[in-house]
Amino acid sequence: MPELPEVEALAVFLREHAKGRVVARADAASFAVLKTFDPPLSALTGRSITDVARHGKFLDLTASGPDGDLHLVFHLARAGWLRWRADIPDKPVKPGKSPLAFRLVLDNGAGFDLTEAGTQKRLAVYLVKDVADVPGVATLGPEPLADDFDVNALAAILKGRRTQIKGVLRDQHIIAGIGNAYSDEVLHAAKMSPFKLASSFTPDEVATLHAAIVTTLRDAVERSAGLAAADLKGEKKTGLRVHAKTGQPCPVCGDTIREVSFADSSLQYCATCQTGGKPLADRRLSRLLKLSSGRKRRPPRCRPRGRHASPPCMKNRRHATRMRRTIQTEMSAPAARPRWFTGPSPSPQTTPIRSHSVPGDCDSADGPARQTRPTVWRPACGYPGNPPESGTPAALPGGMAGGEPGNCA
Repeated sequence: MPELPEVEALAVFLREHAKGRVVARADAASFAVLKTFDPPLSALTGRSITDVARHGKFLDLTASGPDGDLHLVFHLARAGWLRWRADIPDKPVKPGKSPLAFRLVLDNGAGFDLTEAGTQKRLAVYLVKDVADVPGVATLGPEPLADDFDVNALAAILKGRRTQIKGVLRDQHIIAGIGNAYSDEVLHAAKMSPFKLASSFTPDEVATLHAAIVTTLRDAVERSAGLAAADLKGEKKTGLRVHAKTGQPCPVCGDTIREVSFADSSLQYCATCQTGGKPLADRRLSRLLKLSSGRKRRPPRCRPRGRHASPPCMKNRRHATRMRRTIQTEMSAPAARPRWFTGPSPSPQTTPIRSHSVPGDCDSADGPARQTRPTVWRPACGYPGNPPESGTPAALPGGMAGGEPGNCA
């Protein structure tokens, strides 16, 4: 990402090559790059560029005309860049998938393209009458290279902030122009941990940090002075000492430069110079080390997946309970009658089928009423539901199923 030294070098380059020229055409190759609609881009045609300024990481081109000044303000974001071209084609740009996002053509045929690599399109172009109308410019913090940015101003910024110093330096609302790369360089020059809280700085540490900020940025601006826009990226990479140098030796002490990774960025530091030899915690690296170790990992605890969802362990418990109740119900239910049984459905215990006479010496045609008793149903095979053995009749004479006659009571 272009930061204060690179954007300042681009402003100097545009002052030398674009100041005093007349705008011939301005085209937006991406619908998302232009953040304003009034005035339109066509209002730039015929206006003369009278000044080029920098506000933090924003570039501001002042285009003067008979009805006043317009400001063409753009922010290159993380993957954007300005490419100067001495001869630009006359054909207007067409929206598409190319990295080209914006093009400005001057009256001499030269101009510049704003390009952005990658899929995340964050490059922004504004055309406003007042530069304060740009939301990012209106909320910028103080310029670190301004005369009024002294030790007292930095102490007032850090006082009471329960924030890591790395985040304070990167926040454009607090200090303008410093990004991820130069915040690493500043902290390495100041020999301070990036995780140190801003509210814990002593007066001596504030003075040390202020000197590191001013010295690091001024040195980078001096290195970039006079370079063409195409050479600024290479100069930035060679001038960095710790940023993007993971695994390389520290230029001060020779220790290995380490890295802490986050979701969308990373920081580099020297443990010997900045943290007293103690490595900083890296969640991603710590997770890899745990996986590579031979120790067994404890199984994760059951946790609710949503606000109203029950834990998975409770679901398993309820499912097991339902299954157990189903099995108990099936076991306690009466046995199904066999397919070969054609009579009424019997009970697994004793089921009276019919009353019948029991033969005995008390039976006579002239005697008293014959005594009867219920017949116990006994299948021929021994248990209900099993098919009968071969040769066994389905029903015995006298209406008894596999029963034997008894004696009179």
